[in-house]
Amino acid sequence: MVQVAILGFGTVGSGVAEVLTTNGGLIDQRVNDLVRLKYILDVRDFPDSPYKERFVKDFSVIENDPEVDIVVETIGGAKIALEFTTRALKAGKSVVTSNKELVATHGYELLQLAREHGCSYLFEASVGGGIPILRPLTSCLAANELEQITGILNGTTNYILTRMIRAGLTFEQALAEAQANGYAEKDPTADVDGHDACRKICILAALAFGRHVYPDQVATQGIRDVTLEDVAYADSVGYKIKLLGRAIRQPDGKVCAFVAPHLVPASNPLSGVEDVFNAISVTGNAIGDAMFYGRGAGKLPTASAVVADVIDIAKDLKRDRRNDWGPGSPDLVVSADCLTSPWYVRAKLSAVQARERCGDVQLLARNGAPAGECAFLTAPMTEPELLEKLSGVETDSILRVLA
Repeated sequence: MVQVAILGFGTVGSGVAEVLTTNGGLIDQRVNDLVRLKYILDVRDFPDSPYKERFVKDFSVIENDPEVDIVVETIGGAKIALEFTTRALKAGKSVVTSNKELVATHGYELLQLAREHGCSYLFEASVGGGIPILRPLTSCLAANELEQITGILNGTTNYILTRMIRAGLTFEQALAEAQANGYAEKDPTADVDGHDACRKICILAALAFGRHVYPDQVATQGIRDVTLEDVAYADSVGYKIKLLGRAIRQPDGKVCAFVAPHLVPASNPLSGVEDVFNAISVTGNAIGDAMFYGRGAGKLPTASAVVADVIDIAKDLKRDRRNDWGPGSPDLVVSADCLTSPWYVRAKLSAVQARERCGDVQLLARNGAPAGECAFLTAPMTEPELLEKLSGVETDSILRVLA
């Protein structure tokens, strides 16, 4: 029998308990053994829960129980979750998590700890919710040298941008609607300022390119400054504004990783990804482009990915899953200043001045544009080159175009 303990009984933790019990017979068949939930750790009381007999409040009960094989960490954050994960791994218990902050910040050291103690640390649910993406990177695409990952990695921001595009809501109105519908937290900072997408692109980059990428190395811009004016100008030429996380392998082996809003052309499948859905495009030197699409969050989709990791471990508790990467370094991640792309600019310029400064630009139009406002798309160039051309100009918006 394989015994499981869940840390945290919030949205994801309760979903994991539900999947483990509802699909218990199927899981047992696929593992060829009994997989049972023994403990749930939470500081709160749940007297009406069907799992009320399994609750404990002291982690040491789980840590010191030799019958517990797998610990599912759904607490979140990188403080108490780090302590409990470290203690579980040192006790020889495999850990499964959906905690992208913990993996992005401490993944390398936790993977090393798991290997030292003959257990596993898996985190499929930390990126893309229920979308299978991490395991395909290291197994299905193992024959490829991966070159680039570009993804819509946060459902909250994608929902907000979709409502701005489809319904003409302002950012503030769309955010309020997302909060009312339960898609955005009361404090939406991690989502709308891009921190959540940053953590996820760090994990994807580490698995794809083999070195740990830390969140503080990744330039991150959210969507607070995207306006309906920008949406209208983009729409006039068939583009959608999307918040993208990107990681690109450089010829010297370094990684260019960043998060920022982009104009995405209709010809790119990412432009059609709407509402709370996520999509991740992977480019390999053999396969070319492949895209993974689905619900990026939610109780049961995320729990599905967590339990899939539990099943993988339960099939062979001691197998080395080669699910790791090398250490990071201060000079591993390079600035996106090295990338050449077209740019969208909205500024206080005349059309003549735009052409004088930026060359052969494509002028854009929208209904109700005030006098003195000019929006245009540039030829491909780096951001430093663009900023030099616009030196001294009052700009309202500058966004990269996904070529």
